[in-house]
Amino acid sequence: MGFWRLFEVASMPILQVLLISLLGAFLATDYCKLLPEDTRRSLNRLVFVVFTPSLMFASLARTVTFQDIISWWFMPVNIGLTFLVGGVLGWVMVKILKPKPYLEGLIIAMCSSGNLGNLVLIVVPAICNEDGSPFGDSNVCRTVGLSYASFSMALGGFYIWTIRESEEEVAIVVNIPQDNSPKPKGNASIWVKVAGFLYTILEELMAPPTLGAISGFIFGTIVWLRNLIIGPGAPLRVIQDSVKLLGDATIPCIMLILGANLIQGLRSSTIKPMVIVGAVCVRFVILPVVGICVVKAAGDLGFLPSDPLFRFVLMVQFTLPPAMNIGTMTQLFNMGQDECSVLFLWTYLACALALTSWSTVYLWILT
Repeated sequence: MGFWRLFEVASMPILQVLLISLLGAFLATDYCKLLPEDTRRSLNRLVFVVFTPSLMFASLARTVTFQDIISWWFMPVNIGLTFLVGGVLGWVMVKILKPKPYLEGLIIAMCSSGNLGNLVLIVVPAICNEDGSPFGDSNVCRTVGLSYASFSMALGGFYIWTIRESEEEVAIVVNIPQDNSPKPKGNASIWVKVAGFLYTILEELMAPPTLGAISGFIFGTIVWLRNLIIGPGAPLRVIQDSVKLLGDATIPCIMLILGANLIQGLRSSTIKPMVIVGAVCVRFVILPVVGICVVKAAGDLGFLPSDPLFRFVLMVQFTLPPAMNIGTMTQLFNMGQDECSVLFLWTYLACALALTSWSTVYLWILT
């Protein structure tokens, strides 16, 4: 597959994001007034509580089995490494550039969390369908690639909604005066920290997107539950079809809100240009190089299956723009929406060339 053909394939999902975001920006103008701030906030809550859990459940229940989870054990490790390395680089960038305090959590999240959902779901099957694809039969490649992408999306959703705690803590520090009351000491202090940590874990597990992912894993891995809702002869297939319809609304809604926030962001954002440059360099220069090293090392150590498509997906996970759910978080916590939209605009524009170029490199490495 030639560079320009690959460029076209990799650019299509990016162009979709930009076009739908442009529509959202138009709907938020004073001319239309269809997406004012209150409407965007309500729509974000709907995405968080209903649409995102439905998307995760529908994708996982349909495409991921227990055998898949066992054989793909390195993918959660790989995604964890993308968040860890990106988070460390984001933290270093915050210390160097010293942005406003309420932007620190946003910048770290932008550097650490990639769009592991819709971009992978679009790019991987599209490459499988192209003539000359190095991944064998297009039908088999598309089916397996969809499973990889769905698993990636669910794991990414779990990681990204965990990151929201850091943003919430930053918001608390900025907006609430410090409590000068006496702090517990000794063993009492330790137990307070342990209880707080356990409460945080429980809260994350009870978040709607996490519950949707866990439910999808359960229905996908337990055969008799899977047969109840999946397949043309399933007695309760209408449940899966209904959940899928709700899940399909997730990505368009997030894109519209992103574009609507962009209008206000371009007017009032005070984010430094060096922050934008730093985020682009972290996501599209440093992380891809780290990804190549990680996947090559894991392959040499025998941690990966022989399927080159699996390795390609692992490398692509290091080369994605920021997760769109970050926009949902900024709206939920009512902080950094303007700056978030500006960062999204520039990172997604840069992604069109970066994802294509690195995908070409990955294909060359794997063939």
